[in-house]
Order: sequence, then C-alpha cells, then structure tokens
Amino acid sequence: MKVVLIGLIFLLELALLAAAATWGFTLDAGWPLRLLAGLGAPLLIAVVWGAFCSPKATVVLPAPAKLSVQAACFVTGGLLLALAGRPVPGALLAALWALDKALLLHSGESV
Repeated sequence: MKVVLIGLIFLLELALLAAAATWGFTLDAGWPLRLLAGLGAPLLIAVVWGAFCSPKATVVLPAPAKLSVQAACFVTGGLLLALAGRPVPGALLAALWALDKALLLHSGESV
C-alpha cells in the first residue's frame, strides 16, 4: 500500500508542476510573458520543493514545517489551475494530495 501511495504522491508532484505551467501558458498576455510565466512558475515551485521538501533538501525542516511548505505548494498549484479556468482539477489536485499525505502519515511514512 505504501508503494502505491508514494507513487501517487510523485505523480501529484508532477501534476503540481504541470498546473503551474498551465497557468503561465494560459495567461492573457503577450507570448514573452506567457513563456516566462509558463517556465518560471514551475521552476520556482521546483526550487522551493527541492530546497525544503525533497529527501535531499538543502534546508532540513522539522516535520510540521515541511508539511506546511508542501501544503502551501499544492494549494498554490490548485489556485493556479483555478486561475487558468480549471477550478475542479485545481481542487482535485489539492484534495488528492491531502488525502494521500494523510494516508501516508497514518501508515508511518514521512514523505
């Protein structure tokens, strides 16, 4: 069961990056700004995730703080999808992450 939950959380992390890119590329702006936002938003989230949330994070946070950063990333991803005109997938992204994370924490895993 843990393997499935860990696999799902990895797929959700990829979906988070795709959500940020979707928002950027669908902005109602000129193509240079859309390109910058479409590439920059996922890059920013990836940098934050790598610095604070990954197993090889450069900044080691206590578990509650790490969970807060992860939650902030997924809520941001959900909001970005909603701003891109896709509120249901945005809500599903955040809700699926929360459910998966709760199940992982309940199973004793600290991903």
